[in-house]
Formats: sequence, C-alpha cells, structure tokens
Amino acid sequence: MGRQAPGEVAVAAGGLPFAFAVRGFRPVLDVPDAMRPWRDRVAAREDTGTRDADGVRMFRWEGREHDHPVGQIQWGLENLAAHRRTGDGFFLDRARAQADRVVARRHERRGAWFFPYPFDFTHGTHSGIAYRAPWYSGMAQGEALSLFSQLAQVREVPEEARRAYRRAADGAFRSLTADDGGTPWVVARDEDRHLWIHEYPVDPPGTSDFTYNGFMFAALGLWDYWALTRDRRAADLFDGSLTTLTAEFPHLRNPRWLSRYCRTHGLPTGSYHPVHVALLRRLSWLSGSEQLAAQSDLLADDFPPPSLGPDGGRVHLAEGTHTLLRYDDDGHVTATRTLDLRAPAGATASHRTRIKGRDVHYLLADGPGDGWYVAERYPAVYLTGEWCASDYRPARRARFRAGVSVVCRRGPEERTVTYAKDTPVRYDRRALVDGRLMLRAVDGDAEGWWVPGSQLLAG
Repeated sequence: MGRQAPGEVAVAAGGLPFAFAVRGFRPVLDVPDAMRPWRDRVAAREDTGTRDADGVRMFRWEGREHDHPVGQIQWGLENLAAHRRTGDGFFLDRARAQADRVVARRHERRGAWFFPYPFDFTHGTHSGIAYRAPWYSGMAQGEALSLFSQLAQVREVPEEARRAYRRAADGAFRSLTADDGGTPWVVARDEDRHLWIHEYPVDPPGTSDFTYNGFMFAALGLWDYWALTRDRRAADLFDGSLTTLTAEFPHLRNPRWLSRYCRTHGLPTGSYHPVHVALLRRLSWLSGSEQLAAQSDLLADDFPPPSLGPDGGRVHLAEGTHTLLRYDDDGHVTATRTLDLRAPAGATASHRTRIKGRDVHYLLADGPGDGWYVAERYPAVYLTGEWCASDYRPARRARFRAGVSVVCRRGPEERTVTYAKDTPVRYDRRALVDGRLMLRAVDGDAEGWWVPGSQLLAG
C-alpha cells in the first residue's frame, strides 16, 4: 500500500479501524499555558464582524448570511483566550454562544458529530474543490475539538454545561476516527500510509487538496482532546499527523521563498506562510519535537515576517559605498543608485523582507535612501536590536566546537570563551540580534548569554 520512511511503523490503536505511519511523536502535557493551542489570538471586546441577534458570528456569501463553522469556532476560541487573560465573563459568554450554535447545527453521521457548511462553495484558485451544501471540513472538525475540549475544562462554566461540552468533544473526536470508507469523511491515508485530516476532502480521497494549514489546525484539536481525556487514540492520531507533516515538509517548503498552501497545487502563499511558521512552532511545543522546531525556523528564514511594526527598525549603515535598489514583484531590478558614507550612519527601515530570488533586504523609510532597498550584509548593513524571535520548549541541544573562540553577548556586555573540547549546551530562544542569528544559552557557563548560531554545532 505504498512506501514508508525509515523509522516509521504502521499502527492501529484500539478503536481505530485503520493503520497509518507513525514515528513516535507523543503529546506532552507539561506545556506553559501561553504555549498551548489558541492562546495567541485574543478577541477584542468590540466585535466588528458580522453577527446575528444572538451574538454569533455569521458569514456573508453571495448576498446572504450563513453559519460558518470555522469562523464561529475560531471566534469562540479567541474569546476564550480573552477570558483567560482578563477573567471577564463577557468573553466566556460570547465563546459559549459560538460553541452552542455549532453544537445545535451538528449532523450526526457514522456515530460522530459533523459540523456542516450550509452553502455551496467553489474554490477560486484551486481546481477540483467544488461543493454542494452541506459539506464538511477536517479543519472545522479539529478546531471544534479544541473549542469543546477547552470549554469542558473551564471552571467558570457550570458543571452540567461542562459535561455537555465533553459530550460534544467526544462526538467531534469520533469524526476523526472514521476513515474514508463511508460518508461523510475527513480523514484518509495517502499512498505512503501517511494520515491526513483534510480541510477540503474530495472523492475519491486521493484527489483532495492536501492543504497544510487546515491539517495543522486540526492536529491542535487532537492535542486539546488528549489533554482533556488522555485517550490513547488521540495520542496515536497526533503522532500520525506529525509524522505526515514532517514527511511532507519538502513539499510544504519552497526554499528562499513563501511556503506552499497545499500539496496538490503547490502554490506559494503570502497569507498562510506565517501561519505555517507559527503552527509548526506550536506543534513543536506540544510534542517536544526539535525536528518541528527546526522546520519552523527554516520557513521563517526562507521568508521572514516583512513588517517591522508601526515604528520600523533602526538599520546600521557602515562607512563606505552601499548599493540602493528597486525591484518589481518578480525580483527584477528596476533602478539602482549608490550611497557613499564617510562615516557610519543610521536609517529607519519599514520592512525586512526576502526579495524573490534574492537575499533579505531592508526597505528604507527615511534619509537619503528613503523608498529604496538595501541588502542585509553583516557587519556593513544590519538591523539593530532583537527581531524574529523563536522560543523553544524543551530547550534545544547544541555543542560548542572544540578550539573555537565563542563571542557571547548579554545586553551591552561581551565576552569570549574558548572550549578545549566539544561541550554540550542547550538554548531556549533564537533571534536576529544586531544583524546576526543568535541563540540564548540556558546552561553551562554561557547561561543567559547570546551565542552566534554559526559558532554552535547541532546537538
């Protein structure tokens, strides 16, 4: 039934009617609350979206308002995050209103709860995705699993309602234990026995879109359900999901450019690239996987987040001659000029971005280079301060190379250490610090100091 990568085995846990490839990824519970699913998207009190008289989010499509399961579920999760942060019952009530609407509109099929899209839909750019209502999405099923599992653990929710949300979570989970042998379905295996939770399931299953972001969001739901229940089947499905994602990484990644939205069409995506980065990073926290953390970093380096915020960032320009450039959307140079400096200077940059087919550049926003790009070139041209940070849990492993003098920094302090032999070290943060990729050590005599990534060997 296809090939498997070295180190993979096929499993069918009790209660799962199908086998799939796994590599031993396991969900971990010892995760700080801020690193758990859906803590980073926090609702504002003012709701500027479309909603009905019950305060439930609605979706306007072809001149009509419709229930939209993912829209309602995500709004519920964002309000739940706001409740955690503020303790304000207003947000909890709004989260529950979304959850209750999704529950009320469920379709019970194949012993599971499915959450329908009640409108016809044809994808504007991806061929083969055309649905007649009702249709179902693995993204909605997995995100519903997160919302119900989280609500079932909120102490401010009355006990009877918590039990109802637990039943809803159980119903949603059963939809992820039903394979593509019946309808509706959202879970299938590919030719390599890799498990997929399809955002856009299409019959026959091999013709689906194999969308990455929806799959990763659904995997968060498996972790949430496991954290609620410790169900071995959820842990095995989580393992299978992460096994698929790591195996698919060469297809997801588009080196030195935007990652791809799906396997089938392979189109780079500006809007979903940062989502891929963030989801891989969060899944690394939830599994303790250094591999997923490294893959997230690769995507972040391929196409770093362009905006430097409303105030921009300060760029150091060394004494000498600098080439300023302008580009079109395809990375072709449309204009150049030189900037000669007799002394080091600074300038504000509004963006730090990858130019298509080229290196990372700064878009200058003031001074003689205003409106021009300049290539990042340490130590001649670099962004001062700390940018593009990634946090790791658990801390990642590396080694100081024997005989290499390591320059460590901590704020304005700097010191040089030479190790007589290869010495292990762990680091919990990675960032661009004054133009260099730096790692923050958490043990040994370098604890609390930033170390250039180029001076460490992989652990």
